[in-house]
Amino acid sequence: MKKKPNIAIVGATGVVGSTFLKVLEERDFPFENIYMMASSKSAGKTVTFKGKDYVVEELNEHSFDKDIDIALFSAGGATSEKYAPIAAQHGVTVVDNSSAWRMDKDVPLVVPEVNPADIEWNHGIIANPNCSTIQAMVVLKPLHDKYKIKRVIYSTYQAVSGSGVKGISDLSEGLKGNDKCEAYPHPIAGNCLPHIDVFLDNGYTKEEMKMINETHKILGDDTIKVTATTVRVPVFDSHSESINIEFENPIDVDEVRELLASSPGIIVQDDPANNVYPLARDAAGTNEVYVGRIRRDYSVDNGINLWVVADNIRKGAATNAVQIAEELIK
Repeated sequence: MKKKPNIAIVGATGVVGSTFLKVLEERDFPFENIYMMASSKSAGKTVTFKGKDYVVEELNEHSFDKDIDIALFSAGGATSEKYAPIAAQHGVTVVDNSSAWRMDKDVPLVVPEVNPADIEWNHGIIANPNCSTIQAMVVLKPLHDKYKIKRVIYSTYQAVSGSGVKGISDLSEGLKGNDKCEAYPHPIAGNCLPHIDVFLDNGYTKEEMKMINETHKILGDDTIKVTATTVRVPVFDSHSESINIEFENPIDVDEVRELLASSPGIIVQDDPANNVYPLARDAAGTNEVYVGRIRRDYSVDNGINLWVVADNIRKGAATNAVQIAEELIK
């Protein structure tokens, strides 16, 4: 991989696509040329990046005939299923933000703080995990290495930005008193919806099964028992998660706190006596994962409870993808 690659942004006009550009600029990602791509609906629009205007090209079967090294995709699963293999066949390394390739056994599912070595066995496509999974993995990995995780219970409180512009619009309109339901089956303002993605035959939602299956794949351990309840809440940005973990080995809460504070990508905010704990509003616009409310679960021998918060569009999507691209050029 070139130290200054040619890169393409697929879905450049979307919520995550525009955040790709912000993160690339903030992190001063090195590149030679950059190409903006999107659907025919957005083709011809102008995108500004690093003070320069770029015209958005329509994504098609010939988009990758040009010299491109890395393509960051965030244009939906159907688009990724069709165009990511075409890009890979042209020698492009695709970092895909959709769910299309995450559980494919031939595609690495990567959180750079957790399993960067998996990047090495990619065959042209690398999958970005689900937003709610990413922030959990950053926290669970050091704990699993130290104490060996036996069981995890996820309860999530997920922001409407995870549903894109329609979710943001539903909440914006709802706060004005208009019960708009474009993204959700019920009004989101003043509400909590235990319904993210579609319901499956087993009673779980697709989002819940994503967290369960992706946890096993990223940590490389199918013996961990995992369950999840995922909930959409009336918050614009940043997902919050209550994570209950049971370990095989004895734990010390102070040691857990120190371990997390010294682990990459994590900021510990844990001083409840002074009302210090992670908040969605504070995490918004940042790239780190915040952890607090670290306390023992006295209902089991080796259990803890954690409160974990991160910006779902940044660390949960764009920043994680850019971090993968950074690993590719190292």
